[in-house]
Amino acid sequence: MHSEPLHSDTGTVVDAGSQTSASGRKMMERAVDEVKRFLVMFLYLWVLLGLFVLQQRILLHQEGMNFTMQGFALVNALVLAKVMLIAEDLRVGHWLRSRPLIYPILGESLIFTVVFICFHVVEDLVIGLFKEKTLRASVPVIGGGGLAGLLSVATIYFVALIPFFAYRNLGRELGPGRLNAMLFGTATR
Repeated sequence: MHSEPLHSDTGTVVDAGSQTSASGRKMMERAVDEVKRFLVMFLYLWVLLGLFVLQQRILLHQEGMNFTMQGFALVNALVLAKVMLIAEDLRVGHWLRSRPLIYPILGESLIFTVVFICFHVVEDLVIGLFKEKTLRASVPVIGGGGLAGLLSVATIYFVALIPFFAYRNLGRELGPGRLNAMLFGTATR
């Protein structure tokens, strides 16, 4: 099938087929980039949550109980990675990027800590309502309950997210591929 040439605003002739293939290529590149971002977030969160489950298993084993929830870590990592991807697409925390590098690293870690905890609370409330529990009975107990438990979990999430956002923001500042090349390959000096 032959496509008719189009004229651009500048008066040059543009082939409609090449425009379509260029936009298709651009969409494919964006999709591949989104999948890569999602996988990196998922893997980081899966390791993080897997460590929480491992720690919980050790504590329960000391109490004489055998209980493992590695499926919890996998499913929650998938869900939280998607939440993180959506929040990034909504440009949550991007206003910090014009500041010195420590601000976006710590700021995004704090923002996503709050997002994760809020998402956990909302998720438990919705599940509780579907199970016909009262709103009060659906509120999750975080970190053993109370303000101290909530602050403990928030602190752990905050500190655990710092390396992720440090890596991301350093990579952004150094330029595409530069940090990866420095860490995993032959860096250009």
